[in-house]
Amino acid sequence: MKTLPKRLWAPRAWIGGAWQDGVLLGVDADGRWAELHTGVAAPPDATELPGPVLPGLVDAHSHAFQRAFAGLAERRSGEHDDFWSWRDRMYGVALRLGPQGLRAVAAQLYGELLQGGYTQVCEFHYLHHAEDGRPYADPLAMSRALAEAAAEAGIGLTLLPVLYQRAGFRQPALRDDQRRFATDVDTVLALRDGVRALGLPRVDAGVAVHSLRAATPQGLRDLAARCADDPAPIHIHVAEQTGEVDDCLAATGARPIEWLARQGVLDARWQLVHATHAEPAEIDAVAASGAGVVLCPSTEANLGDGLADLPRWMASGAPLSIGSDSQMARSWPPELRWLEYGQRLLLQRRNVSAPAPAAALFERTLQGGAAAAGLGPWGLRVGARADLLVLDTQAPGLCGVPRGDLLDALVFATEAPAFSETWVAGRRVHPAADRRAAFEGAMHELWR
Repeated sequence: MKTLPKRLWAPRAWIGGAWQDGVLLGVDADGRWAELHTGVAAPPDATELPGPVLPGLVDAHSHAFQRAFAGLAERRSGEHDDFWSWRDRMYGVALRLGPQGLRAVAAQLYGELLQGGYTQVCEFHYLHHAEDGRPYADPLAMSRALAEAAAEAGIGLTLLPVLYQRAGFRQPALRDDQRRFATDVDTVLALRDGVRALGLPRVDAGVAVHSLRAATPQGLRDLAARCADDPAPIHIHVAEQTGEVDDCLAATGARPIEWLARQGVLDARWQLVHATHAEPAEIDAVAASGAGVVLCPSTEANLGDGLADLPRWMASGAPLSIGSDSQMARSWPPELRWLEYGQRLLLQRRNVSAPAPAAALFERTLQGGAAAAGLGPWGLRVGARADLLVLDTQAPGLCGVPRGDLLDALVFATEAPAFSETWVAGRRVHPAADRRAAFEGAMHELWR
């Protein structure tokens, strides 16, 4: 006899961009939604969820090791402080963290991301080699640490080993403090295939190019060519800083996104991270190619990057997602809040991104995040992975809020994460599991 799927019932759930009442969800043996019904009473065989339900979001851009640096670069030591001076200090952390420490830091981070409403993370991974720059005896050591940390925490992971070949457009070699990042196309593909071969649940891999300044044009083209038959995502940092734009113009005669669009490699697998300084024609070219954009507003604010042209990205129809990046924020409501607030400050208007910004941004990043992670169907729909978040309606910011306004209040009026339960692939995970001892030990080793 065929086993009936696990059944969950929610008093309300966010489906297709709106709240629906009385929602019954069935989970199949593969941890995917097998059935979905609305407007029904709770059947006796179903597990009743204790509050309204949202789908989990994808954190589309993460550097897990930077969790060990979050909050520790907030003092200016000279007359000027910007992205580039922050980067030099961040490299100091990158040079001291080994596989055991990385696993402890990543496991802590991934638990925090689950608490913050993310159920999948795209890990933009360039910390590969030993502290002296030589490969580990197991070249997969650092990638394995991240994959095992994700499996331990219960979050889904798309690991993206990074092509990193040079220090800048006119610097053909890496700096000494970038020695742990060095890769070529063969190395990147070997890491991708090695992660896939681990066979860990909900762990997959694509590839990434660090940036146009850090990869040669030929390296970028070769990687794209050798991934031609692979459907997994390809991510790249691009146009984050005005200095990068100026250097690209000087070296190539084109702006970064303009140059990338001319190469003929962009398609729906590509995700452009930051794209802070994009001209309207560049945004239109990205949208026409099918590629997406990943915005990281808390990090972009912290680093002084600038503000992306969110209204143009929204109007373009390009897939749009969000990322925690340097881990200054580790939940998605403040990221959506600052996407909208940045535009309000810039334009001196309210409700800029849409008439109902919370719903519009949530829906856009829900689907855009799935594309960024290479996941296919996503959300509360048949065939998608059975992930969900249960809202705590007694949390500060949500208590007493009319039920039709819960998403607005979550994004714009709630400070701490307000999820009472998190489910991944049809199983409840426990993101608050105590991993602090290992994390504190790793931090002590770094900062003693």
